[in-house]
Amino acid sequence: MDSLEVVRKFYDETVNYEWERLERHKVEFELSKRFMNRYIKPNDKVLDLGGGPGRYSLYLAQRGCDVTLADLSQENVNFAVNKAKELDLPLKALQVDSRDLSTIEDGQYDYVLCMGPMYHLKSESDRVKTIKECLKKLKPGGTIFVAFVSSYSFVWDYLIHNPEFILDNERKSQLNMIVADEDFAGQGFSDNFFISPKNVLPFFDQFELEKLHLLNCESFLYLREPELLKQNPAVLNAWLDFAEQVCEREDLLSLAEHIMYIGKKTE
Repeated sequence: MDSLEVVRKFYDETVNYEWERLERHKVEFELSKRFMNRYIKPNDKVLDLGGGPGRYSLYLAQRGCDVTLADLSQENVNFAVNKAKELDLPLKALQVDSRDLSTIEDGQYDYVLCMGPMYHLKSESDRVKTIKECLKKLKPGGTIFVAFVSSYSFVWDYLIHNPEFILDNERKSQLNMIVADEDFAGQGFSDNFFISPKNVLPFFDQFELEKLHLLNCESFLYLREPELLKQNPAVLNAWLDFAEQVCEREDLLSLAEHIMYIGKKTE
């Protein structure tokens, strides 16, 4: 089975788990929404590429945006459409490969969210192809949000859930990518690409984009997130307010599980 089919199968079989993921990782969800809210307004047209079962799409539809969700997994698309009907929200949705968006009209979106494809595209050429496709769909002056999984993220997960992995030769070879300070493409939670934080901005130098933000989507809260989510809403929101103020600091990028680039189309 090729890499794309591995990823498609993974998401087709884990729709409910993926829908609930942003409840388990509320910090990522809330900080990402805060940055979206700085730009995206009611009636704006948004393409949510790799939008999964629709957490961000439905949130933006609730805010009055004209949203199209596009995802590799047909089961995710079906779930999002049914959830939109359940919530009485308008949502267009279709199944696509992020490397070929020819079925979507060019130049019609104010914003493109690409918060999923970069987690899985293991070749540089496929990642470049996907960003070029996204930029075709943006209006002149439109804004793109692109999320990556940090190369440090599986280290945190091993420490939290399976510290004994340090004794496994295959897992240790993955961990050694951190020692070598290199990106890692291989087996993670599916077929995955993990990027070293220092390589995010250089990747975007090849595109006609003006950087607006580069942020750590968990700020410094990831390793204490389970304990934080047990606190009352006032405490949680106070920590989120604090985290938002420092999440763009370069020295905190290595604490991220997810890194988001936000850029404005300049061509």
